[in-house]
Amino acid sequence: MEEEQKRRFEQSYDTYGAMVYRLAMVYLGRQADAEDVTQEVFYRLLRKAPAFPDQEREKRWLFQVTANLCKDQLKGFWRKRTAALEAEFPEERPEDRAVLEAVLALPEIYKGPIHLHYYEGYSVAETAEILGLSPSAVKMRLMRGRERLKLELGMEELV
Repeated sequence: MEEEQKRRFEQSYDTYGAMVYRLAMVYLGRQADAEDVTQEVFYRLLRKAPAFPDQEREKRWLFQVTANLCKDQLKGFWRKRTAALEAEFPEERPEDRAVLEAVLALPEIYKGPIHLHYYEGYSVAETAEILGLSPSAVKMRLMRGRERLKLELGMEELV
């Protein structure tokens, strides 16, 4: 591997590795599975990625590959539909832990949109592009996911 390619790969991993891992954890709920997906995502970045015009396109590509790999893993016949939260996420307040656990308890269709929109800061259109959904489907999943979180957390308003 040439030195410039190695430097770019290391920079990408340092910049986006934690984000890819968090998205995989949101989908899969298991530390080992999230680590496997993260490794596969960066393998694909190294071996199969197209040239990116800017860092934002690279980040979107990484999230799209992560979401697709997670969905594929969840479809596997051996995969159990329930998974306990095993990993520790860095958080600043104990209330954050309750919200994170509530997000992880959501059905799979709501986890990705909520994570990308609220935690990563993507717009509805960008989230739709990453997940391969229509913007209206993302809006509906965000709305329904928020409703479920409100019920789960016993909150009147959830921002």
